[in-house]
Amino acid sequence: MDVDVHGTVAGGFEPVREAFARNFDRLGDRGAAVAVYRDGHRVVDLWAGVKDVDGAEPWRRNTVQVVRSATKGVAAAVLLLLHQRGELDLDAPVAAYWPEFKAHGKERLLVRHVLNHRAGLPVLDRPLTFAEAADPGRAADAVAAQAPAWEPGTDHGYHALTYGWLLDELVRRVTGRGSGEWIASGIAGPLGLDLWVGLPDTEAHRVGTVGRIEGPEPSGALRARPKRSVTDAYTDPSSLTRRAFAAITPFPDQNDPAFHRAALPAANGIATADGLARFYASLIGPVDGVRLLDPATVEQARTEESAGGDRVLVVGTRFGLGYMLHGSASPLLAPGSFGHPGRGGSLGFADPESGIAFGYVTNGFRRTVTADPRAQSLIRAVRRSLTA
Repeated sequence: MDVDVHGTVAGGFEPVREAFARNFDRLGDRGAAVAVYRDGHRVVDLWAGVKDVDGAEPWRRNTVQVVRSATKGVAAAVLLLLHQRGELDLDAPVAAYWPEFKAHGKERLLVRHVLNHRAGLPVLDRPLTFAEAADPGRAADAVAAQAPAWEPGTDHGYHALTYGWLLDELVRRVTGRGSGEWIASGIAGPLGLDLWVGLPDTEAHRVGTVGRIEGPEPSGALRARPKRSVTDAYTDPSSLTRRAFAAITPFPDQNDPAFHRAALPAANGIATADGLARFYASLIGPVDGVRLLDPATVEQARTEESAGGDRVLVVGTRFGLGYMLHGSASPLLAPGSFGHPGRGGSLGFADPESGIAFGYVTNGFRRTVTADPRAQSLIRAVRRSLTA
């Protein structure tokens, strides 16, 4: 695909522009954007292609997209900020804030278990409809009534959708506001981010339509064939994997304005690449005078809490508090990096040692959960830029 790349790169970061263009030519991107900050300053701001995955209208700098599970990294910052302010104890039982939650032996399930995917609650025995999932009270009641799939704290498994309802209800119990409202006023507002969990109708015209793309097979180091066990897990209706991603059944159309308006802090954030990158930049340093997390909280966020075989994703994963860590399942910039991918392509992360913050969004979803080849090609280009 011949594509005109728009935007700017600072001197030394030209490899990122080249890799971004190659994603369209070789890896099937149709519309996408990437942004990179270094030490709180934007050094890459690029966009190209079309706004709608099967359309002709050009992608513009203010085009926003659904980023799926990349939302989790933004939502995690809410609990970390409440902890940083002394309003929430990560080592307290969830039931200390949410008494109804203690049903079915969950009285010792800790707040940190929500963030590190050790809560044992990745599935619901009765999946929710979209209307139920979008109703904070009904979703919270469903999670509170659910028996754990394993003893909380003893193992880890990716909470694909339930993560959002667990986190959201904790925020409501502590602050009286939903996580989407909290993100708008406490994170996006002060930083001037184009990023929402619960999109206002006034911004609806900026959202591009998303869809599945196959794209050409990557070659060499980018080639990755799923193991048979992983394939079996995704196709077996009784597996934790299949059930975790089916906690909302049927899953809503991600191009439906009703989906965009809902606040699902595990799955439906909407952002620009710059919004994601700027958010992560503010976690590790000041951005125009605003810093979200202090150094001690950053260390907590990126300290390994869970590692090894993931009972849901059926691969080895590493999690800190709310963030995936650098590893084989989600290779980021360097060992100290932390962030979160979105199933199908999007990614945001920070690397405190280099001062790098990164955001990538796309309207073409590939069959990837963590390490999308397009994002990985951009990460390698950032690494080359830093070592040139």
